[in-house]
Amino acid sequence: MKALDAISKRKSIDKFDKARKLCRTELTELLEYAQQAPSAFNIQHTRYIVIDDTESKALLKEISYGQQKVSDASAVIIILGDVQGINRLADISQRAVNEGIYGEGANEHIVQGAKRFYGNDAQAHREEAIRSASLATMNLMIAATAKGLATGPMIGFDAERLKKDFNIAERYIPVMLLTVGYAELGNWGKKPRLAVDEVSVYNAKGGVEHMLSK
Repeated sequence: MKALDAISKRKSIDKFDKARKLCRTELTELLEYAQQAPSAFNIQHTRYIVIDDTESKALLKEISYGQQKVSDASAVIIILGDVQGINRLADISQRAVNEGIYGEGANEHIVQGAKRFYGNDAQAHREEAIRSASLATMNLMIAATAKGLATGPMIGFDAERLKKDFNIAERYIPVMLLTVGYAELGNWGKKPRLAVDEVSVYNAKGGVEHMLSK
């Protein structure tokens, strides 16, 4: 499926075919596509915990207030944002140097620029981690749709219990859960979207009000 078709056809589903499973190779491929998403300074804040065994999914279902799709989906991916992701930037940038993408001077400039930009602002680090994880998850969902799979992003879960029961360090923010698998019959059709002219302004001018001014 072409990328534009996948964007148009993607929808969030609740009903999964329990009989059809994804192998680890297929799940890893989806994560590789997720990792192609952009992130500020290429920090790549997103981390993943893939849950595909029955026992762990049962626990995750409890944490998700009993939502059946957690059990039925082939896998559930816990999407995390690392608020300390900037600590790996020097290593990431050095890999770019090693591949000849840019030189050592640019490497140092990027690392120091990121440190100046975020500083010790915990809220800024948190917001960037959530933003990056959201972009990566969108990539993952489009890739899944292109491969004939279905997904369901979820925010209905107990984040504190999730971190406790799955032994997730404090530095990682649970951004969302993503169910992945094959769609079962009986899912709703794609829900309507607002038209572009309902949500967009072209060429806003300083001091001139427009539909997003109130």
